[in-house]
Formats: sequence, C-alpha cells, structure tokens
Amino acid sequence: MFYPAMFTKDPAGGYVVSFRDIPEALTQGDDEKEAMEMAADALVTAMDFYFDDQRAVPLPSKLQRGETLVSLPLSIAAKVLLLNEMLAQNIRPADLARRMNVLPQEVNRLLSLDHKTKIDTVALALLSLGRRFELSVA
Repeated sequence: MFYPAMFTKDPAGGYVVSFRDIPEALTQGDDEKEAMEMAADALVTAMDFYFDDQRAVPLPSKLQRGETLVSLPLSIAAKVLLLNEMLAQNIRPADLARRMNVLPQEVNRLLSLDHKTKIDTVALALLSLGRRFELSVA
C-alpha cells in the first residue's frame, strides 16, 4: 500500500511532508532522505489513531503531480484492510474471535499494530469475514 505524500521545501530549511489521504500524518525532515524516513514513520504512527478510534482508514488515492509515494509496511497494510472490512461489516473483535474459533485476546493482538502477526493469520481472519486476501506483484 503506497500513500501519496507532498514534500514541500520549507523556507527555513528542510522539507515538510503531508498526506492528503491521511491528514494525521504530518512531519518534516532536514533533507529529502530524512523527510522520507520521517514520512514513513508518520504514516505508520497515524494508523494508530484509526485503530484506537475504530475508524476506517482511507485507502490511498492516485498519485498526483508533485507527490511522492510512501510505502506502508505490508504487515500494517494487511491489518488496515482487516480493520476496514470489520468496520464495513460491523463486526466487533469478539465477533471475529468467535468466527475464527480463537480467544478474544488473539484478535486483540491481531488488531494491534505493535504485535507481529503472520500474514496467514490476517488472511484467515479475512476469510472468516467472507473475504479473500490476495497479493500481487506490480
């Protein structure tokens, strides 16, 4: 999952980075390299707000002139898709746990961005929601 970001040169020096799809992700860096690193970190950090508030995460829009794509780690992107599907179907974590035949704590870990989760586990959770998780190479 790649989100378009605007890197704006700051007159005081460095770059300010903003994401039009994820307005909570706002950061800056002293140079382009640091700004890119900070942008990737800000994007991941912003996902916590959506998960904590149980809000759907906006999916990336198309790249526009002057923007740069910033990658969301695959493990987090998979969890974003799971969260969005749960919200779309009005499924609570306890409901998902019952469908998956696992303890509620396992679903809580599955929905934690800090917890490392096997991609197969996310795929199983999506399957229990009637969805398939597919990967492709572009």
